[in-house]
Amino acid sequence: MQMFFRKLVLAALLAAIPAGAQAHWRKASSEHFVIYADDSERDLQQFGETLERYHAAMAYLTKSDQAAPSPSNRVTIYVVGSERDVQKLAGGDSKYVGGFYIPRAGGSRAFVQKIRSMGRDPDFSVIILLHEYAHHFLMSSSRFALPRWMNEGAAEFYASADFPRDGSVNIGKPAQHRGPELYRAREVSIEELFDPELYEKKRKKGYDAFYGRSWLLYHYLTFNEERRGQFAAYLTALLDGKAPLEAARAGFGDLDQLEDELDDYLGSSKMMQISLPAEWLKIRPVTVSELSEGMDEMIEVQMRSQRGVNREQALAIVEDARRIAAKYPDDPGVLAELAEAEYDAGNPDAAIAAADRAIALDPTLTNPYVQKGYALFAEASEAGADADWAAALKPWTALNQLENDHPLPLIYFYRIAQMRGGEVPELARGALEWASQLAPFDLGLTFQTALMQAGEGKIALAQANLLSVASNPHGGGLAEKARQLHEALAGFEEGTPVGPADLPTLVSPPEGDGPES
Repeated sequence: MQMFFRKLVLAALLAAIPAGAQAHWRKASSEHFVIYADDSERDLQQFGETLERYHAAMAYLTKSDQAAPSPSNRVTIYVVGSERDVQKLAGGDSKYVGGFYIPRAGGSRAFVQKIRSMGRDPDFSVIILLHEYAHHFLMSSSRFALPRWMNEGAAEFYASADFPRDGSVNIGKPAQHRGPELYRAREVSIEELFDPELYEKKRKKGYDAFYGRSWLLYHYLTFNEERRGQFAAYLTALLDGKAPLEAARAGFGDLDQLEDELDDYLGSSKMMQISLPAEWLKIRPVTVSELSEGMDEMIEVQMRSQRGVNREQALAIVEDARRIAAKYPDDPGVLAELAEAEYDAGNPDAAIAAADRAIALDPTLTNPYVQKGYALFAEASEAGADADWAAALKPWTALNQLENDHPLPLIYFYRIAQMRGGEVPELARGALEWASQLAPFDLGLTFQTALMQAGEGKIALAQANLLSVASNPHGGGLAEKARQLHEALAGFEEGTPVGPADLPTLVSPPEGDGPES
């Protein structure tokens, strides 16, 4: 896929395997994750089980009953090498980038350096992965837009975990990796934590203690018996429309007193944590398999493609993909990756041909349908004939039959109906809303759903979706556009359809922020 994506810069996580390295890759599959690694079966099995126990621990503590994702909507993790190569793969101004995570419907990807050290003292790169998965989990559990400090504080709280050999999980350990920040970086006041505008106003270039103070406040409020119930009062005040500082005072009382307590808490010699025994954390089996000889060679191409490419990168990748596919013409996985590379390089006919060959060899693979769907959609967008749109619908229909809750066919049912002109059928509109529920972590999809709902006159639903985008600390330009649209919709009554003509400067997300990103 050719993508411009919301990049979440982690602090120590990703690498690309060096060109020409001799690898022996394996794949671990579990209920919530797919993991690719050039590592031993034992290490990969342990890593998969640890991540599943982490998920189970969060589900237990949050009392979440979210359904397991469809296979293609799991988080795929690539365990791929050194920090230097990570920065090269990340591109741009990436000298401090150790890795990144890309949340998107039917294709969330994380890139990590290594999978060892998953016991009492996880590697820092693993802590960052746990932090980002906490965001992914919490967004999947609730559509309520958490305040930024609470969003980041919760992610730090859960990510400060360890995994004893007996299968238990300890959550809420002191965030030792935030120690230097808490003691040396510019302090962020309690009012700045609660009020995003005040924080941005006082924020200066350089490192501050926002993440550390957010963790400290979340940890303190979680374990302090005297303040039990204040979280709920604070969130209720926000839901009632109170301003950030007003809601904070309604929930927590005197903020100066809370800040003094927080400073004392930072100096505590001991802090509580939550220990969950293994018998409370039921997980499904993790299966590990070796990649085929062709996919072992093609895995670098797959990673580079799924990281997201520009035109120049796509043209280089497709040459590598063609070379490997020529050696393994009967490997359906290889052909699926060739289809993706051809589509990225702007060759829809070649992408369709490769996808058709992959499907003929293995009709259970999902990526060939996706790439064929993209290619036919692109061709129909150029031609515009009804027969072309009918053809573009076929691979998405086949994929929907293969994997009923894969979000991409649902998205393209709507997009194709929209592009064909006329009134979009209710079934297609419902498909987009369901896709958004299946992948609430995809901000572009949430934005697109809000636009559709505004056009239907569902002002409250549209605003709720826009608020979840606008409040996301990593939302970038899309978050700002969502904030503007949220404010604009406040001027319309419920039941009033609001379309592009009503909001001409606000109705399109920034290029590359849509669900296909």
